[in-house]
Amino acid sequence: MTIAQAAARLAGVPVNSAQALHGGDLSSVWRLDLADGTRLTAKQGPLVAAEADMLQAIAASGAPAPAVIACEGDLLLMDWVEHDGGPGQAWDDLAQVLARLHGAQGGHYGWARDYAFGEVAIANGASDDWPAFWSERRLLPFVADLPADLGTRIEQLAGSLPDLLPRRPRAALLHGDLWGGNVLSRGPRVAALIDPACYHGDREVDAAMLTLFDHPPPRFFDALDLDAGWRERQPAYRLWPLLVHLRLFGGHYRREVEDCLERLGH
Repeated sequence: MTIAQAAARLAGVPVNSAQALHGGDLSSVWRLDLADGTRLTAKQGPLVAAEADMLQAIAASGAPAPAVIACEGDLLLMDWVEHDGGPGQAWDDLAQVLARLHGAQGGHYGWARDYAFGEVAIANGASDDWPAFWSERRLLPFVADLPADLGTRIEQLAGSLPDLLPRRPRAALLHGDLWGGNVLSRGPRVAALIDPACYHGDREVDAAMLTLFDHPPPRFFDALDLDAGWRERQPAYRLWPLLVHLRLFGGHYRREVEDCLERLGH
């Protein structure tokens, strides 16, 4: 069955055209034009049901996200979002969007189900101890697959996290993979947050991820009004997505992992 046929069956409307889009390295994405004039986004992959739940949680917080139209099996249909690209001119609005997103609090750190980026598992089991969550769910799972010297440094850092990270920050709803490519803007406004990997945790995690490939202006961080010492904690939070990239893509990400460790004294 083609994607057009599968989407037509799920939407209940014939699909006139299906155009493949760049969906990253871990999913397949299409723009669909339906016979009734509707335009949708279709995404196919093994975890689309989990993504649908996350998009609905983001929308429930008041932050913009594509509306979930239908989800069945490995196929997710969402509203098409018109946009100009990444954050662009929308950094001021993004700070307000994140305030709404992070205002949705959980009872524990973590999420109702585990997730994954391709072959990289993301453990989300609930915890009431934030440094322990970051250590056990985010950093230590990589050690077995790292060169021994790098794994030892990660283990040493993990042991020191209670002295670096707050033990019980507000359990904010996080996007979880908030690099600029997952922020769609339309002029000065954020049109949607896409491709989430949600869980509840320290809101500084989302701020750190936005510095991986982007350069938010200082006023963006001022508007977030993060807790004192946030800059010193950023390398610990950048370390997890960099370990994911090192596992998936290798290459120069080792140097960036080592840079974070050095900044943290390890």
